Amino acid sequence: MTWHETERDWLAEALRAADPHDPTLCEGWQARHLAAHLVIRERPALAASAVRGGLAAATERLAATASDPAGYAALVDRFAAPPRRWSPLAWAGDAVNATEYFVHTEDVRRGAGERAPRELPEGLAEVLWSQLVRMAPLRLRGLGPGVVLVRDDDVRSAVHAPRAGHGTVVLRGAVGELVLAVSGRLQAADVRLEGAEDDVTVVRDLLTGP
Repeated sequence: MTWHETERDWLAEALRAADPHDPTLCEGWQARHLAAHLVIRERPALAASAVRGGLAAATERLAATASDPAGYAALVDRFAAPPRRWSPLAWAGDAVNATEYFVHTEDVRRGAGERAPRELPEGLAEVLWSQLVRMAPLRLRGLGPGVVLVRDDDVRSAVHAPRAGHGTVVLRGAVGELVLAVSGRLQAADVRLEGAEDDVTVVRDLLTGP
């Protein structure tokens, strides 16, 4: 199995372990809303309809069908089944889905409170790291302080150069925790920030969700 297939199973397992009304790290979304988002994302007909009628409204409508345990289980089962071969996301593979599924698994796991980080297989950690160092410069674009990401094994990557008047902030942590931090979930990630107080505050404000 590829990593995104394995992560689909892990994400489905996390959703099944949750109550449909459990909070997630996605602002305003319960577990049922996240499941609805995942189903819409992978079904071209649903996605096209959502674009026409508004994605938020489509997500809310589908989530409403999952307010009870039976409806929620059915919705999670729809996500757990891979999309049909003509869906773009059926062939997108790890490049599109690996980080997406990892982050949403943690959205579910950590939504109701602090949960210990998972120990990731080495192969998955390397896939997430390679995607992180490509994604981070876009996520941090326009930020004053520079940012260097440092893994627990001391592998590092300078992903954003400082602008005039700013220094550099170092983010240290396991690969998965750095992914969560840069994805805007710093408040739920086990990451250490090092640098001048003002610069750290700027970075923390950007990467901390509401």
